[in-house]
Amino acid sequence: MDATIYHNPKCSTSRKALEKLRDAGIEPTVVKYLDQPYTREQLTTLINDAGVTVHDAVRKRESLYKELDIASLPEDQVLTQMVQHPILVERPFVVTDKGTRLARPVDTLDEIL
Repeated sequence: MDATIYHNPKCSTSRKALEKLRDAGIEPTVVKYLDQPYTREQLTTLINDAGVTVHDAVRKRESLYKELDIASLPEDQVLTQMVQHPILVERPFVVTDKGTRLARPVDTLDEIL
């Protein structure tokens, strides 16, 4: 099975998701999205394919979330901020042949493995 994980190695949930994939016998393509930021189209596709909203996919615990007053912005502007500041993207997104999930909690990966 082909798989891609949009990974932040500093994030424990992202590390657990990568481990879960490997435990399932899958060696995924690892995209370190802080080094290779999302394009707007790519992030939009991931969000839509995962069945979440832009507001679901924004990381509310980041200091930038408050600094930029993300909660008050419409989705289009939130998406713009997420593309400009990829640290604002909740993680990890995982894509397999069976679908896309925002793997929070990690057990949501079971749906696409």
